[in-house]
Amino acid sequence: MVFGRRKRSAEGDPVELDVEGFVDDLDEEDRALEDAELLRELEAREEELRRAEVLSPQGPWDVADAPEPGEGQQRLDLGSLQVTVPPDVEVRLDMNEGGEVAAVTFVQGESTGQALVFAAPRRTGIWDEVRAEIAESLAQGPGSSAEAEGVLGTELRAMVPAEVPGQPTVLLPARFVGVDGPRWFARLLLTGPAATDDAAAAPLVDAFRSAVVVRGDEAMPAREPLPLTLPPEAREQVAAAQEEQERRIEMPERGPEITEIR
Repeated sequence: MVFGRRKRSAEGDPVELDVEGFVDDLDEEDRALEDAELLRELEAREEELRRAEVLSPQGPWDVADAPEPGEGQQRLDLGSLQVTVPPDVEVRLDMNEGGEVAAVTFVQGESTGQALVFAAPRRTGIWDEVRAEIAESLAQGPGSSAEAEGVLGTELRAMVPAEVPGQPTVLLPARFVGVDGPRWFARLLLTGPAATDDAAAAPLVDAFRSAVVVRGDEAMPAREPLPLTLPPEAREQVAAAQEEQERRIEMPERGPEITEIR
């Protein structure tokens, strides 16, 4: 089937076209405007299809698609990541040497789940590629891994080398879970009993699934970590503590005193 714009005669009546013919009666400016509109519609449709393919209907969520928190729940704002803390699960912030938040760790008992978020390409996910690289890296060392199907899709169940004080390097179980989103990638690393026990992993996975990713509009290289920040109340506490410390440093110390006795 051939589609084309129908040309009108001077009287305004459509001109009959041969089924194989094509007549374009638009001038250059009108044609450019129409083509731009068609392109916008096509890109919007492609974006809709892409989001349907890469977004997990079970979380983590993109901020544009996140459901409202449940009754009595509140999300902890960590910048590019917002998390809801489930009952009996502790949230810890892993800090780097510069005092910046490097990762978010969910803790329950002896199980931990470290969550990280990264920038990703607009049109393709990177979890398949990242998973293969982790597996290859482990295979080149003392570790090992195997793919398995989990609640969030294909994951990697591994034995990773770990340093134990006073002992040689040992292999400990670990579980890598990944989710591709629109222009972001989220990874959860489960250790402790959660690495091998689905029941122990469930609360930590649920915490990960409830997270909301705030990607932002700025251009970033793929795989660059998205910035994490302290929640507002914690930033206020840190600022107050720093101010108090600076105030103490500025106060002059009292010198030695001599008491005269007569």
